[in-house]
Amino acid sequence: MRPVVGIIGNATLINEEYETHAGGTMNSCAVSNVSKCLPMIIPADPSIVSVEELLEICDGFLLTGGRPNVHPEEYGEEETPAHGTFDRSRDAVTLPLVRACVERGQPFLGVCRGFQEVNVAMGGSLYPEIRDLPGRDNHRMPPDGTLEEKFALRHIVTLTENGPFHSLFGAREVLTNTLHGQGIKVAGARVVIDGYAPDGTPEALYIKDAPGFTMSVQWHPEWNAANDPVSRPLFEAFGKATYEFAAKRRARDYARAV
Repeated sequence: MRPVVGIIGNATLINEEYETHAGGTMNSCAVSNVSKCLPMIIPADPSIVSVEELLEICDGFLLTGGRPNVHPEEYGEEETPAHGTFDRSRDAVTLPLVRACVERGQPFLGVCRGFQEVNVAMGGSLYPEIRDLPGRDNHRMPPDGTLEEKFALRHIVTLTENGPFHSLFGAREVLTNTLHGQGIKVAGARVVIDGYAPDGTPEALYIKDAPGFTMSVQWHPEWNAANDPVSRPLFEAFGKATYEFAAKRRARDYARAV
């Protein structure tokens, strides 16, 4: 039986009236086809699920991207129009979930908003709009074009020499897409920034001394994950870590039962 990866769902409306918790197909495909795990969409609402339940049911977590941003109250700042829209229910689930996973050694992979959630969960802060900062580029999704054009590779990420991302990819520079507005302002406690865009925007991180897989990226590796030379090893490594965690949990449960 494959380990279960909980994919954080995003609250959205169908036809502007029907409420859903949704996840992109490319996320599920990356988890199933590359990580070789069983994908399960999580309704990120604390009135529906609890962190404790999720930790027991799932073996790992994919913290997905999403249009709403982490509310600035979560890192001690006032809300402004530049911060955009929010999903306080998702904040209430994912932030304590990240902290619990770090403590337990339970693997997670943060992507885009998920990358930002990891930083905030560990006490860090975010800039509301990267493109408004002096010397920074516009990292947002292009407003026009096909899906292929929007997710096209757009900039280099330079990785720390001999760091975990360098070791995983076998290169210090990788080419990625970019589809985000916000970015890390101050890194949280134990957050190690392991890769940067050419304009200095943090793009890759992990949690120092965490017992489990915590690699997270600002770009969207789920796009073309089975074929992309950067995305594939990332999802493979996440899958490997999830299998290892699931095996340890089964061994622990068996030992308790006998």
